[in-house]
Amino acid sequence: MERNQKLYLQDSFAISNETVEDARGQIGNADLVDHSRRLHKRLWNVAEGVWCFVGNGLSNQTFIEGPEGLIAIDTGECIEEMTEALVAIRKETQAPIAAVIYTHFHYVTGTKAIFASEKRDDIPIWGHERITMNRRSYGTELSAVASRGLIHQFGIALPESGIDSVINVGLGLSYRNPEHAPFTPGFIEPNQTFTKPLTVQIAGLEVHMSPAPSDADDSITIWFPDLGVCVNNLIWPVLFNVFAIRGEEYRDPRILLTGIDYILSLSPEVVIGTHGPPIIGTDRSKAEITRYRDRIQFLWDQTVRGINKGMNLEQLTQFVQLPTSEEESYLTRQFYGLAEHHVRQIHNGLRGWFDGSPAKLFPENPSARAKKLINGFGGVEKAQAIADEAFAEGDLRWAIELSSVLLEYHLSFESNNEDAIERDSKLLANCLRTVAQKTTAANIRNWCLTYALELEGLLNLERHRKHRFSRSVVMANPPSSTVHALRVLLDPNLAIDYEQELRWEFENGETTGVLIRNQVAIPTDGKDAHLVIRLSIETWADLLSGTLTLSDSLISKISTSNTSEEITKFLSHFDLPSLTQ
Repeated sequence: MERNQKLYLQDSFAISNETVEDARGQIGNADLVDHSRRLHKRLWNVAEGVWCFVGNGLSNQTFIEGPEGLIAIDTGECIEEMTEALVAIRKETQAPIAAVIYTHFHYVTGTKAIFASEKRDDIPIWGHERITMNRRSYGTELSAVASRGLIHQFGIALPESGIDSVINVGLGLSYRNPEHAPFTPGFIEPNQTFTKPLTVQIAGLEVHMSPAPSDADDSITIWFPDLGVCVNNLIWPVLFNVFAIRGEEYRDPRILLTGIDYILSLSPEVVIGTHGPPIIGTDRSKAEITRYRDRIQFLWDQTVRGINKGMNLEQLTQFVQLPTSEEESYLTRQFYGLAEHHVRQIHNGLRGWFDGSPAKLFPENPSARAKKLINGFGGVEKAQAIADEAFAEGDLRWAIELSSVLLEYHLSFESNNEDAIERDSKLLANCLRTVAQKTTAANIRNWCLTYALELEGLLNLERHRKHRFSRSVVMANPPSSTVHALRVLLDPNLAIDYEQELRWEFENGETTGVLIRNQVAIPTDGKDAHLVIRLSIETWADLLSGTLTLSDSLISKISTSNTSEEITKFLSHFDLPSLTQ
């Protein structure tokens, strides 16, 4: 297979990679451990009247002082996180907070701390129009997979100390700072929204805000021309994550490049990202951002080049290799995700899942494939011997694949063979833990360790494989958003030849509905519904979160002019235990 004849970075988890033991006993890649020093808690005073609080949580909180007060940019993961940021900034200035700006929907849950501190409820909050919509979707329709993805990617369920504990999460020291427990949510919707570039006066400063899709389609870049300061969600303290192992929508590098080129065109004196330390100095900003931008283009260009040559995904990941010059700056290091995964995502975003390999067009059922492979190797013992040898020789990719096939075989055809399942689960866990200890990428380390602990029976994440509604999320969103989310819970096998519509009438006056027909659940306004229930939003939240069951609710908390049997039958079509009990 063709390869560029230049020096490339070694495998992110090459067996020769140096490992060290960190302060809490973690064992990991030496460079990843060193990366933690960039993420430690510090309030940076990057310019007159400009502060950036790094290391308080996963994201930064930024403060810009204007003639009329402070602008607070992003509010973190919880009220406690933002409260600490306010304590820090009050040691520097007593200027009132005149406005809040959200860079995107991820780190905006501490806003109520600002309103409480300022003793006001009329503070303008600026942000992209899609922020509220994105937060609703993330917490309702995708709640199960979203929570599971976060747990794996950020190592949320890993032990607090020892070899398997979190070193860092690439963008910060941890997903949530444990000092901020219980992580009280405090999101407030933006009241000043936009979808196109605009220039406004905020706190007596001229502020340019431009949509700049990044890891979220509601990301914006904020430019303060009088200060030479740019705040953005494009320049991360790692190689940009084109692919998120937790699962996200496609992040198009071409759009990213447009946003980064805009930042370069500003010639900023200070660049503050959503994550990591600020970049200070016009010359340094230009050099660092240019290298960062060009590496993203490199991944795109070379992936397209390989696609045009007819390469499949596996060939592409070998063909597109980051040059060793990436090591010149932490901004282009694989401290978060892996370039080989970004290549796969670019292919899928551009061309779809089919890469031209005939074997992938009509793949065999996983169980049947496992049986045929094991028999082809000459039986279980032979396959195990080959897998053991691969692991011993540091051929981790092959060892992981073989041990995964062995497990699939045991679970499908030898489910009572507990010894074999335990043996090969241990082998796969050992493979994944070795990758975790060798890789530079925090996401990969955390994912592999989480999976390994599951295999070893030390971690049970089964509840995260079922759709869950958080009571706080239900209470914080319009009732229609959670009612309409039921469509992704419909069991089509139960809905054959069933057609009926139900209207929800809430005590706050909102009505909404769902129509089941043709084995889908269609959001409606409920006006034409034959079935009607009346309830409070509190009851609905308890019902969705599992605090109440439908049978109990129908006794005293839900009223209807229909029969209980009719209501029960309608809701029994949805794959949520509390609606079927």
